[in-house]
Amino acid sequence: MLFLLRMEKSDNKKVLEFTFTAIAIGIVVGVVMTAANVYLGLYAGMTVSASIPAAVIAMGILKTLKRSAILEANIVQTMASAGESLAAGIIFTIPALVLVGAWNDFEFIPTTLIAICGGLLGVIFMIPLRQSLIIEDKSLTYPEGVACSAVLEAGAENEGAGLGSIIKGLAIGAIFKLMSTGLGIFKGSVEFATRLGDRTLFVGSDISPALLAVGYIVKLEVALLVFIGGMAGWTLGIPFLGVPAGMEDASALDVAWTLWSTQIRYLGVGAMITGGVYSIFSVRKGISSGVRGLKSAYSAGSNVEVKRTDLNMGLIPMLVILLLCIAMMLGLYNYLTGSFGVSVMTTILMTVISFIMVAVSSYIVGLVGTSNNPVSGMTISCLLGTAAFFLVLGYEGQSAILATLGVAAVVCCAACTSGDCSQDLKTGVLVGATPKYQQYAQVIGVVIPALVIAPVLTLLHHSYGIGDQLKAPQATLFASIAKGLFGTGDLPMGMIYTGMAAGVVIIVLDKIMAAKGSKVRLHLMPIAVGVYLPVTLAVPMFVGGLIAHFADKKLGRTGDEAENTDNGVLVSSGLIAGEALMGVIIAILLYLGTNLKIEGIGHTLSDILSVAALIGLAVYLRKKAIEQPN
Repeated sequence: MLFLLRMEKSDNKKVLEFTFTAIAIGIVVGVVMTAANVYLGLYAGMTVSASIPAAVIAMGILKTLKRSAILEANIVQTMASAGESLAAGIIFTIPALVLVGAWNDFEFIPTTLIAICGGLLGVIFMIPLRQSLIIEDKSLTYPEGVACSAVLEAGAENEGAGLGSIIKGLAIGAIFKLMSTGLGIFKGSVEFATRLGDRTLFVGSDISPALLAVGYIVKLEVALLVFIGGMAGWTLGIPFLGVPAGMEDASALDVAWTLWSTQIRYLGVGAMITGGVYSIFSVRKGISSGVRGLKSAYSAGSNVEVKRTDLNMGLIPMLVILLLCIAMMLGLYNYLTGSFGVSVMTTILMTVISFIMVAVSSYIVGLVGTSNNPVSGMTISCLLGTAAFFLVLGYEGQSAILATLGVAAVVCCAACTSGDCSQDLKTGVLVGATPKYQQYAQVIGVVIPALVIAPVLTLLHHSYGIGDQLKAPQATLFASIAKGLFGTGDLPMGMIYTGMAAGVVIIVLDKIMAAKGSKVRLHLMPIAVGVYLPVTLAVPMFVGGLIAHFADKKLGRTGDEAENTDNGVLVSSGLIAGEALMGVIIAILLYLGTNLKIEGIGHTLSDILSVAALIGLAVYLRKKAIEQPN
């Protein structure tokens, strides 16, 4: 039974946390952000992080209600982020079923069950990982979680230091997003490519305050590794591959992006497969100890006193949720494939891969943040592995496609949800929340918003056409992979194998450097992420990391010192919140059919304005990073 009004004693004070008010606000905000993100993801191939915007909204509503309980606001953002992550998981995969012709339209019950089960698996599989990844592993920063805690703590203080810095950053981030996605004055990215013989050279950068801010929060080491991965793919890999057949007369930009999307990114996929397996192997002891600790705490019952801030969801509720998810997916797979034997194997495969990808996703977001979590790459890995399993067993045709994409969809939802859940639990650690109530909030935040996803998808499909006006880039990619595996078409397996081998080499080199006591390390995951993602994302992240490095050096800060009172972190938190909030607003306007674009702005002028604005923002962030919070 859930206790909706929960007051606990901590340090001789009563705290409001899992209340009716927080849950009601969380449901409303979560549903709105889920619907907006479904459209935005299909329209632009991206979603906006909901945690920080929801935290800002929650603090504003709670203050209007004459209450400013930080833990209530934390419950709101925890619930809202669940809906946003489900939207990403569904839109990256489910539309592929329509695009390959397996479905004629979006079916409500299958789509909703996939969303609910995938989201719930992401929540409960993350619980035993919390101790090892979020508490014990100090190398995992969880940047959005840190930023969200800064927003909550500053907002809880009516006149507290830091609120002004966040508000300024929020305003700047919102204006940037309005100027780019909304009005079209700034470009989302500035790119240039040219040919030298049959070699294509590319330079470019996203114009994003949020990416600059994420780079600042994750610091230079991670930002640099992501940048190295991106540069390796785009400045070495693309020129090496030359010009694809049939594109001799195409523009250099088209050649560069085609080579990346059809070849180079699969190097990153291969490296992530290696990195994912190695990540699981590396944290195996922590995962085991987390599971044993949870089991021991349950077995001991009331005889063992557990601090409120260490209390997780009980083992029995977790097992009930797990068994319900397994039962529902078994029934759904049987409905989709028409074969009980295939359904059993599919369900087992889905459960095992979901746990693996939850661990990998939770690890990656700790390194580079949820905004840069390569869920689509991990889902590709899952899709390839699942397809190989069915091909070995001799299954093919529509039933094999349905089973493969059905597994990929659940795994994608689980990976997306666990990434957001990890950030939320990091926020909870920093603000003194009760993990158990955050986990129950995630459960509610998964189930309710999941009910609106299928109707929104149906509306958009009939209004605009998914795969037509709404490009749905990830789903289009997954559809092409499914066709290639079970129909016509080829996959660049050579690139995937090369990426896997390169991942092994990087791990070995990193071990050698660690053994020699080197301060410089070659962590595989951020490098693989850099190869998989467009290099344009890595550039502003790298600049943000440089700003953090030189600010820390000037002020003599080391390690995790004064993490939440660093003015650069506070400003960066505002930048992330502002861009995300405006992204949600613009998504709603687009959903309602409102076009804000200003016509007649030349490409050259827009490029100049965009680059100048990003440079100006970098200078501003550097200036604020060495000031005291205000």
